[in-house]
Amino acid sequence: MAKRIKMIVPVPFSEEACQVMARQLPPTLLRDDIEVEFAGAGRMQGLAKSLHDMAVLELAVIEAGIRAEEEGFDAVCINTVSDSGLAALRSRLSIPVVAPGQAAFHLACTLGQRFSVLTMWPQWLFPLDRKSLCEGSLEARLASIRAVDVRRHAEALLQGREETVFDRLLEVGRRAIEEDGADVLVLGATTMHRAHAYLAEQLPVPVLNPGHVAFKLCETLLDLGLNHSRRANPASVVGEFQAFAQAGERV
Repeated sequence: MAKRIKMIVPVPFSEEACQVMARQLPPTLLRDDIEVEFAGAGRMQGLAKSLHDMAVLELAVIEAGIRAEEEGFDAVCINTVSDSGLAALRSRLSIPVVAPGQAAFHLACTLGQRFSVLTMWPQWLFPLDRKSLCEGSLEARLASIRAVDVRRHAEALLQGREETVFDRLLEVGRRAIEEDGADVLVLGATTMHRAHAYLAEQLPVPVLNPGHVAFKLCETLLDLGLNHSRRANPASVVGEFQAFAQAGERV
């Protein structure tokens, strides 16, 4: 029987937008024995701009992850390089939980000595990327974070701006290699997936698409029957997830 992976995007999406997001996984990466379902989460429209917004993303992903296990999914893959909700879901769920920031940054360390992250909008992505780097204790392996300073719309996925944005990403990628000493590059957002093939062809170092890496890590854990360590991720003591009760409601 096929294994089922829930891909959680930490913002609400229409069904059409979820289908667009699903295209980040090309047919060559898919298997007949693995079913993938993309779903938006929460109610926050637009991009996170503050620590408060990031906390809201965490709650949205946690709630969606709990629901995924209840629906019978075999693994959860968080579709944001901020890795929102990763630690909490590993504490709460009994199925594997994977996120692209942690997965891609650690893979980068196995492919080279130092890596750089290429992002779109520094005001939004720098704090999120650094969050994952700090939690993974990987800042010593980071050569740089470079941005093209183009603010993204969560559903745009670079549509209509590919030629301009791709060239700018190529420029900052070359600078990361030549000036910062990076020998591996990581895209700083899963929604940058359209640029991956172009950059990988043009640049002389490995370029990692974090969405692909996280998805394949999910598959690997399922294939090997592995899960996160319960010793490192103590189980939640709350039977039902009461943190989502309304203000003033008795739990």
